[in-house]
Amino acid sequence: MENQPIIEFNNVHKEYLLYKNEKARFKAIFTNNRGVKRHNALNGIDFKIYPGESVGIIGKNGAGKSTVLKMITGVTFPSSGDVVVRGKVAALLELTAGFSLDMTGIENIYLKGYILGLNDKEIKELEEDIVEFADLGEYIEQPVRTYSSGMKMRLGFAININIKPDILVIDEALSVGDADFKQKCNNKIKELIKTGVTVLFVSHSNTAIKDTCDRAIYLKGGKVAFDGDIDTAFEMYNKK
Repeated sequence: MENQPIIEFNNVHKEYLLYKNEKARFKAIFTNNRGVKRHNALNGIDFKIYPGESVGIIGKNGAGKSTVLKMITGVTFPSSGDVVVRGKVAALLELTAGFSLDMTGIENIYLKGYILGLNDKEIKELEEDIVEFADLGEYIEQPVRTYSSGMKMRLGFAININIKPDILVIDEALSVGDADFKQKCNNKIKELIKTGVTVLFVSHSNTAIKDTCDRAIYLKGGKVAFDGDIDTAFEMYNKK
């Protein structure tokens, strides 16, 4: 592993404002959010992940897992503290986000590529691999609005998994079609791990984490309760 972390969380806090409805959200603009209920999703999180590591993120619902992933992928930002990400991130989370329904599959490959920071030349070099992996046949030339939800997921996965990421973020809850395609996805993920891609894997399964990762971070109440051996992390996680 290199000395410089590829991901760093330094005393990271995240507070969400909980509005009762849109009317309350609008009113809060003029009251500086006075009286609005607040939720602390993260309470001073610290950890470092180094290039080539495969790290499992575990914790009960509401522990802060999704917020951590959203910060790594740039969807949300800390209320205080620092998050540093050094490298290109592929997130196997909301796979269909950013698609234009009126554009074809091919056109959406370019659109998603631009969103991910790639230029025309880079996308063109990846296009054939993405089309082959998605395996949508003639539908790749059809508007995405004609796709089933499963077909959209396949295209989204194919794009994200083939952009040659430095960091791969995976949510266990991901569902990407039939058994054969899921196996194809799992094989591709393992192939990327072997090439030295840094992996963050959110799961509630000890077996799934051990099959993919060599370290686990256990989140509890928006804090890092444990960081290290996978079995020890799950022992703490499973305690009443």
